[in-house]
Amino acid sequence: QVQLVESGGGLVQAGGSLRLSCTASRNRFTGNTMAWFRQSPGNSRELVASISSLGMPSYADFVQGRFTISRDNDLRMIHLQMAYLRPEDTAVYYCNTRDNPIYANSWGQGTQVTVSS
Repeated sequence: QVQLVESGGGLVQAGGSLRLSCTASRNRFTGNTMAWFRQSPGNSRELVASISSLGMPSYADFVQGRFTISRDNDLRMIHLQMAYLRPEDTAVYYCNTRDNPIYANSWGQGTQVTVSS
């Protein structure tokens, strides 16, 4: 049973904002760098942002300065605050560990983000 729950997606106009949230199981979350990924139709899943267990963030170039990732270790949650959204940000957004091979093939349902022009 996959224990990842993503939420917060929706339809927003270009330039708008959304905040995504993800809750993970204790084993998946604790001690792992967590990340947000996204996948749009016809494209492979890509890394958007990650945050280490100590709170150090890292961002893909295409979201730098627009998105902010955060982490709540007590609640086992990560968030993605997205601002200045663009139509090309439209995708299903997923959370997972960034690179723990144990969870590489175990994904949640994701949350759909649609940005209209």
